[in-house]
Amino acid sequence: MLSLQSVFAVDVRRAQRPAGLRPPKKRAHGGDLPAIKSVAFNQPHPAKVNAPRGCPPGRGFGAAAGAPIIGRPPRPAPGRFFKKPGEPVTRHTVRIAMAQINTAVGAVDDNARKIRHRIAAARALGAHLVSFPELALCGYPPEDLLFHPAFVDAGRRAIDALAAHTAGIVAVVGCVERDAAGHLYNAAAVLAGGRVADVYRKQRLPNYGVFDEKRYFEPGDGIAVHMLGTLPIGISICEDIWPADGPPVRQAQVGGARILVNINASPYHAGKREEREAMLAARATATGAFVCYNNMVGGQDELVFDGQGVIVAPDGTILARGAAFAEELICADLTVDAPARPHAPDVRHVSLGDPPAAPAPAPVPNLAEPLPRTEEIRRALLLGIRDYLGKNGFKKALIGLSGGIDSALVAVLAREALGPENVTCVYMPSRFSSDLSTRDARALAEGIGVRYLELAIEPLFGAYLQTLAGPFKGLAPNEAEENLQSRIRGNLLMALSNKTGALVLTTGNKSEMAVGYATLYGDMAGGFAVIKDLPKQLVYALSRHINRVAGRPVIPESILTREPTAELRADQKDSDSLPPYDVLDPIIEAYVERNQSQDEIVALGFEQDTVRRVMRMVDLAEYKRRQAPPGIRITPRAFGRDRRMPITNRFRE
Repeated sequence: MLSLQSVFAVDVRRAQRPAGLRPPKKRAHGGDLPAIKSVAFNQPHPAKVNAPRGCPPGRGFGAAAGAPIIGRPPRPAPGRFFKKPGEPVTRHTVRIAMAQINTAVGAVDDNARKIRHRIAAARALGAHLVSFPELALCGYPPEDLLFHPAFVDAGRRAIDALAAHTAGIVAVVGCVERDAAGHLYNAAAVLAGGRVADVYRKQRLPNYGVFDEKRYFEPGDGIAVHMLGTLPIGISICEDIWPADGPPVRQAQVGGARILVNINASPYHAGKREEREAMLAARATATGAFVCYNNMVGGQDELVFDGQGVIVAPDGTILARGAAFAEELICADLTVDAPARPHAPDVRHVSLGDPPAAPAPAPVPNLAEPLPRTEEIRRALLLGIRDYLGKNGFKKALIGLSGGIDSALVAVLAREALGPENVTCVYMPSRFSSDLSTRDARALAEGIGVRYLELAIEPLFGAYLQTLAGPFKGLAPNEAEENLQSRIRGNLLMALSNKTGALVLTTGNKSEMAVGYATLYGDMAGGFAVIKDLPKQLVYALSRHINRVAGRPVIPESILTREPTAELRADQKDSDSLPPYDVLDPIIEAYVERNQSQDEIVALGFEQDTVRRVMRMVDLAEYKRRQAPPGIRITPRAFGRDRRMPITNRFRE
């Protein structure tokens, strides 16, 4: 069975590190504490940096901005720091907590309440510092809510109120800051001793893919280091840590930071965890600092955030990892050696006070194992369904069953996400529906224990044909008659939705959405498109995975093995209209996700006529995709926020 494996007795031999990094010389041991990830680790090399002291006025809510960088001292060799002979060194043991939480966009008061509770929980564990995700206070992404002054004002009031709950602990909270000129910043409020001690402003603003931060925010500048006693800590936000010369690297190499706290709202796509952890290991080894990477968890419209925050040692070893797609409080004891030196002149230093002694015993090490790829995708879809419905006030879902693989998968996912009592499946046969489809639809619904309805559409279809007999006279049958059936089904589902308050989940996959193999106001009618970003081959792989994990055919084998068909005309098959999916899906991936040209795709081994035809179908279907409901992003480039193409488009290769 493929499932989440938690490691409850972890030492550094089992901590994960990228290939090519040597194992650490020292090892830490621990025991079992399922809800808390933590580790104690001694840093082997002190940093050759200027240790800060003092606290010039920092920027904050109403505070003055820090000075920009004037010059940059020579950098030490990546990952290697040396202390001078006879130089005094201070050893620090600091307890760091990361609150991996699920917040809702716009729910400022609810989010603040959750943050307050996690501050209290971290303090009870003896943590000196607790971090929260990027824009945790207002939710991410807030989009054009940021243009409403009342929205920004609510966040400011909440930050001031949260500061009062930080006696004996430092809290780093993602929020929006507005300066006196009205400029907005993606910020991290640093709360300590009952006050807003500082506000860090994100410097690298992403403006690609699903990100639009330059539409709303101004970038911050300068190097800031926050002093927990005499321990220098760097604070940064998400994209800041991705470039090799970004703010966290400068905080360590110029400002002397020994721990880098990075807060994130990093959206999930398949393969993102591996990419992210390799980058974080590179930053840790380049700076010789601990990296504490906290990520948001939860679903927000098309985006899902996977959590999986990590603490990375200076040699690149992953010491702690939060659970995937679940809230968690991650806690770690880190032992750091830092030489006492004068400040670098171009670094802004902020004092956070002296930390109290951490209580014994130290937190217990734990390291969540990464999920297998297909299981990871399943968890992302479940969280996306649960949060989209829950955060928008829906409790129940409706799914139109066809007897095929797509609707079967959506029904199984909805049942697991919402519970069988909250899912209704509706089978709507026509004159073209086969006995096999009827049997499979019933078997699926009965097997997963959901409510099942059968509504025959033949009387309605006949009435439509009779009404249209005059206008259709003399015209050969075509897609018009086929699409009537799909639109009748969509109308019935929407009527049931209006009557019961259940949300209709559509069942189209990425392959179909790419080439327009879907009916506007028919099978596209609904409120949420669960598998909108799953290519057809992945639909099959995920369905087989679900059966394998369950140890039984949750999705009947006959659904998995029959040839795909829409059953809108006699003996219809998908292959009548489309290339085989093992040809179609790679072409779509190359064209849509990798922006490859026709010649480049042909060079992969596909026939030129097929490639040209698929590219043309993708381009023509843009008008349909603009009218589709939102759906969960799974691939590195999904239709919607990721890919913005004109509908009226006369360009051809």
